[in-house]
Order: sequence, then structure tokens, then C-alpha cells
Amino acid sequence: MKKLLLTVLLATSFMVAEACTNFIATKGATKDGSVFVTYSADDYGSFMKLCHYPAGIHAKGTKREIIDYDSGVSHGFIDEAPETYNVIGNINEYAVSIGETTYGGREEMIDKSGIIDYGSLMYLGLQRSKTAREAIKIMTDLANKYGYNSSGESFTIADPNEAWILEMMGCGGDPKQKIVWVAVRIPDGTISGHANQARIGQFSTYNTEVMSSKNCIKFARSKGWFTGKDKDFNWKMTYAAPDFGGRRFCEARVWSYFNHFKDMSRWLPWALGKDPNAEDMPLWIVPNKKIELSDMENCMRDHYEGTPLSLNNDLGQGNWDMPYRPTPLNYEYNGKKYFTERPTSTQQSAFSYVAQLRSWLPREIGGIIWFANDDGNMAAYVPIYCCSTERSECFNTPGADAVHFSDKNAYWVCNWVSNMVYPRYSQMFPSLKEVRDSLDNSYFANQQKIEAKAQELYSNDKAAAIKYLNDYSVEKGNEMISRWRQLAYYLIVKYNDMIIKPEKDGKFEITSTGWGAKPERPGMSQNARKALIEQTGDKFLMPENK
Repeated sequence: MKKLLLTVLLATSFMVAEACTNFIATKGATKDGSVFVTYSADDYGSFMKLCHYPAGIHAKGTKREIIDYDSGVSHGFIDEAPETYNVIGNINEYAVSIGETTYGGREEMIDKSGIIDYGSLMYLGLQRSKTAREAIKIMTDLANKYGYNSSGESFTIADPNEAWILEMMGCGGDPKQKIVWVAVRIPDGTISGHANQARIGQFSTYNTEVMSSKNCIKFARSKGWFTGKDKDFNWKMTYAAPDFGGRRFCEARVWSYFNHFKDMSRWLPWALGKDPNAEDMPLWIVPNKKIELSDMENCMRDHYEGTPLSLNNDLGQGNWDMPYRPTPLNYEYNGKKYFTERPTSTQQSAFSYVAQLRSWLPREIGGIIWFANDDGNMAAYVPIYCCSTERSECFNTPGADAVHFSDKNAYWVCNWVSNMVYPRYSQMFPSLKEVRDSLDNSYFANQQKIEAKAQELYSNDKAAAIKYLNDYSVEKGNEMISRWRQLAYYLIVKYNDMIIKPEKDGKFEITSTGWGAKPERPGMSQNARKALIEQTGDKFLMPENK
């Protein structure tokens, strides 16, 4: 996701590197046989709700207006499909899920005359497909027919059985050919991901299914960008070669995801981005354990903890060890250029999710999007079943938008809380985490019971089962926003003026006269004290015997 002027759409530039993250776990790599795919939609000032597109039957000749996902500008009209399927968030009623990350690539390949942008293409694919393979065909056919007006994009396209990465680019307005693309099925038993850097390389060497446009290699030859044998063609090195930013700001996020499940020290030089001869990171790996839903959520909350890219060892963390950094990613000081890390968990997230896709259950029960507005680290992931047609008010709040606050809206209430916590992280985050984890754990604990009841209903009355699951999803959204408002009020009282008010038995302590008990004044963190003294020496050293 991005809002970038075409003039700065440089291949894997600093700006593009600020965008989104997708992680993938195939069913053979997970503990219960789920396919897991994630998405963090990151963009500054972007307000997002839980979108919904109802199923529909459309008369022949019906047109569909394409409204740009980033700008709201109309690109024109395309033919509507005879039938479209219910979509809630980034999952449809057939448990197909589609996410994306923008990598940019060669600027001259952008087709400014194209009608379909990357965001619209995602939701068109969801509305028209029953499987991941069908979604790939629909998306590539639509882009090839109407033109694709975005820069290079990686799409995660998954269903309860398979997960694919589709990478696509325009052909610069060439009237005879609209797009080039390649799609790779991630082998079962492995995990993969992408984060604003093209990931598909020399695909002739992949021991898995690969699909591509007929002009995938020919187009590069026609431009003089590739002259070797077809078997040696490398998609990303030809169309979107990774530079320092593409590796350090983008590939490093995938490296860190992999590193949770395998020692990735061999590919650390690639992630660090400075060694031009570093070994390229694989498109997928086999994890060293079976992955659970909680693992995927935790990976979306990652700040490179425990790695050489960790954000907890420098002055940037402030007085209270904040694992976030102000942006932009690059800055200047005394005439020199510097950068800061870009982890998966970032303050500019509009929403994030983990989609759970299960083949052994009826599709209405087996597909869930675990959804959170704001940074995944700062929010609970609410279960939304793919059959849902109604949303909690907090995810679709009348009157709330990017410049209008509402305490009924999940985006704004979650941001309200997180923006209190960011600068005083080590003080306040434990309180947030306690609430977040209690909600997450309650959802996990309820899941088996809720789905057993839904299956019981499903066998006799499918509509009743769907309503039951939809009501549950709405109830959990309502519960989350109520609990998060309480958390906001609690944080204001508990940590007012950089102190910590004491509690007993879940209540703030008061004296016998009814006053608030004396608060604790913990001061700055040990890391901040160390950095300050190292910088100032004896300037603030207390004289002896004073």
C-alpha cells in the first residue's frame, strides 16, 4: 500500500520501503493444517475500516467503476462479473485471501493509461474467485484487458489448500501488451513472505509450480534488460533489482520472520544490505517447528528483538525504550546521510490481519480474518468469519475518517492508546500487553467451542450457522472497543505526569482520607541513563556527601 507520486517511484526506494508486509505459512508448515497469510497495511495518515463487498448477481452490461485504492480518483469503468461473492476485509466467502506489498521496480514500466490499480485488483480478485488459482487467472486477465496503472506489486493469494506469490508490472503503456507477471506456488511445508521488495528470482530453478505471462521474458529482451538464456532469467534482478533499501528496509523484515523459525545468520549479510556480494535469501524456507496462529500474530508484532537489527540499543529509543522510530527512514546530519530500521511492527499501520484458512471445515467456518486496526503490536486481533455480512460499529463507524475522531471507532481508539504508549513504552506497554493478550487468549480459548456449535447448526440450518458466526464476530468487535476505551482511561490515570499510581486488588489505592496514594516515580530507563551519562560525563554527577 502506498501514496507516492510517480516522480518518486524509484525501484525499492526509501519511500517505497515504508509500505506493507505479508507473511505466509503453508498448511504443511502449521500445527493444525491451516494456511496462514498476513498483511500489514502501512501508510501515513491512512484511515481504514473493515471493508465489505456484498455478494451479488449482475445483469449483462453492468459496469463497475474503478476507484483508486490510494487516492479515491476514478480510473473509469470495466465490465462487472455476472456473479460476485461476499468479501469481508481481505477474505471472501470461499476462504480465499489476498494481500499485497508494493515494490516499485522500473518506473518506466508504469502504465499511466491503465484502468486498474493494485488495490482495486485485490478486491476484484476476491469478489470473483473461489480458489487461489482462479484468483490469479482473474487478476491477470483483468489487468491484461484493461491495463494496470500501479507500479510493481507482490500479491499473496491463498486458499485453504495453497498459497501463491504473484508479482506483476505494467508494460509502460505498450498498446500490444499490458502487463508482465509471474506466479509461484509456495511449496507445502514451507513458509515465505514479501515486504516491498520483489522476491521471485530465477524461477526456472524452483522445484514448484510456476505460471507466467507469455511475454514475461520477451518483454525484458525487447527493452535490452536481459540477453541471456531463458533458464537464466531472474525476475527481480531484471525488473526490480534490490538496492540497499530493498534489502535493509524490506528483505530484512522477511529475514526476521524466517529467523523466528530457523537460524538465518547465513543470510544476515543480505538483510543488512551493505555487502554487494552477500548471498541472496531464499524465497521460502522449511521452519524448525510447526507454526500456530499465535506465532503468526507475534511475527506481525516484531521489532527485530534479539537480532543485530534490534531497536533497543541506541538513543533513538528515548527515555523509555521505545522500539519505534520517527520517519522518514533516511535523514541527514552534518552533511551525511543516515537511516533507521524499518521493522514489521510500525506506527503507520492502518490495519493488519492474520487470515486462517482451513480445508477440513465448511468454508463459512474454516475461513477467518483475525483483524486489528493500527499497529498489530498495539492491538488485539479480533476474529471475523469469512461468511460475515455485518460488521461491528467499531470497524465501520459513521462519521469517522482520517480527520474526524470517534471514540466508537477502532482505528481511532486504538491509535489514541498507542500514541500514549509509544513515547513511554517500557512504562506503559506492559499494561497494554496485558489487555491485548487477555483478549487474544480469550478468542483462542473460545474458538473450538464456537466452531463446534457452528458445525452443529450448519448440519441442520446453514443460514443459522452463518448468523451465529457473524453475531459472534460483531460481539467480539464490540467487546474489543469497549475494553480498549477502558484501557485508554486507565492509562491516563495510572501514568499521569510520568509517574505510576499504585494499585491493590485491581483498584487504585487511596489513603484513609480518600486521597490518591503516593505514586511511584521510576525515572528514565537504565538504557536511557547509561546513554545520557556516556554523553554528558560528569556534568550531572552529584557531589559526594550531598
